[in-house]
Order: sequence, then structure tokens, then C-alpha cells
Amino acid sequence: MRAVNAIEQKIMTLPQLLARVAAWRITGKKVAFTNGCFDILHEGHIFSLNAAASEADYLIVGVNSDNSVKKLKGPERPVNNEHSRSLLLASLAVTDAIIVFDEDTPHTLITAILPDVLVKGGDYTVEQIVGSKEVIANGGRVVINPIVEGFSTTGIIQHIKQSYS
Repeated sequence: MRAVNAIEQKIMTLPQLLARVAAWRITGKKVAFTNGCFDILHEGHIFSLNAAASEADYLIVGVNSDNSVKKLKGPERPVNNEHSRSLLLASLAVTDAIIVFDEDTPHTLITAILPDVLVKGGDYTVEQIVGSKEVIANGGRVVINPIVEGFSTTGIIQHIKQSYS
């Protein structure tokens, strides 16, 4: 039972997260931040999260709320609700804190946290990444990890639909 409580405690509100980040920083630790929908957790997500975690001592994961996912991905998404997605992410050894955000982008979160490392997966440029200017201006850095080809939530959903039609 204790492990379940530890997992749930990784899911935080912004005030809880800011207090935790302050405690980490007092001890000289570095903080990384990444974000996404993480609707159906797959190998590509695991690769990305592991890569993000390797950039700092602690990894914070911003998770799009259900409303935010619907805006980004359409009315049939998310498949899994924000609590389920957060719980799965919190159960991973590589994550240290999970926070759900309702906005279209995690800009507010990033500017509040000002991570030492902002990590994004994909074919972005640093200038296209939300919060990159603020992180760099604060002395942090931005890392862009490659996408693992052949793994996507949309692809998984399409495969399931084809299999059952």
C-alpha cells in the first residue's frame, strides 16, 4: 500500500510542485521539464521520458488535461482520462513529479518552474518550443530529442480500429 501512496504523491498541484522544486534546488539539484498528452503510453514515450530524465537530477512531466487534449487531438480523445494518464506516468521510476495543465501549452508552468533543462521530442527548432526563451534567459538549456519512428498514440488507435472493423 505504501508504494501506491508514493505514486499518488508524485501528482502535484502547482503550489506543491513549486515547493518541491525549491527544496530540490536548495540541495543543488538540476530539474528537467517535459510535457505531452501521453494518452496511450508506448515505447516512444518511454524513450522520450528516459532521455529527458537523463538531462537532470529530477524530471517533471506536464500532462495535458482532458480538455486540452480534446482541443489538440479532437473530440474522441483522450482515450484515458487525465488521472489515469498521470497515475501511469507517476508509476515510472524516471519521473519525479507530474502536473496536469489545462491550457493549450505549458507556458505558464514553464515560466513558473523555470527548469534547468526544457526537453521536447520532435522536429522542432529551439525557437518553436514554448518556454524556451524564458528558460534560456534564466540560464537553462533546451534539448530536443528525436521521435522514435513507428510509435504514436494515433497509430495505435488506427491499428485497433482496423483490427476490429
